[in-house]
Amino acid sequence: MADIKGLKIAILATDGVEQVELTEPQKALKQAGAQVSIISPKGTQTAGKIQGMNHAEKGDQIAYDEELENARPEDFDALVLPGGVANPDYLRVNKQAIAFVKHFGASQKPIAAICHGPWTLIEADLVRGHTLTSWPSLRTDLRNAGATWVDETVVNDNGLVTSRKPDDLPAFCKEMIALFGQSSQRRAA
Repeated sequence: MADIKGLKIAILATDGVEQVELTEPQKALKQAGAQVSIISPKGTQTAGKIQGMNHAEKGDQIAYDEELENARPEDFDALVLPGGVANPDYLRVNKQAIAFVKHFGASQKPIAAICHGPWTLIEADLVRGHTLTSWPSLRTDLRNAGATWVDETVVNDNGLVTSRKPDDLPAFCKEMIALFGQSSQRRAA
């Protein structure tokens, strides 16, 4: 396993996040020694918490660590964008969220996105020229934004790791940690 001990990882999410697509990467990153912070915009239904979803059913209220307006993307080494339909749909129209995501692209910091998470990458103009996967309904959106879409469990393309759905989480987490570790080694060299 790649060495990511001490890396600071941001998970950007809001209400409607697919719960397992947030909690499983969070758990995997913490077990590998990373410092993980859930970042969320203000205005969520419950102060300090976001509403997780289990597909169409409400899941748990998930505490977040920092409000987006106070978060500094330069303080983080990598970014995770979980899916769920509502979560990235809310984030992609939030100017602060898009600026936060754009920082990672401009700084060539690695990003991992699963399911509907790539919607936010499209809005941040970070998919052009990349090969990605996602939930199948994003296929046309990704192609229209200049990406090559493939139906694969996990894709690692030049700093972006993407997966399709919760069933892909084991492969997604493994590839995410490998990418974050490789990126950390390159920056240290």
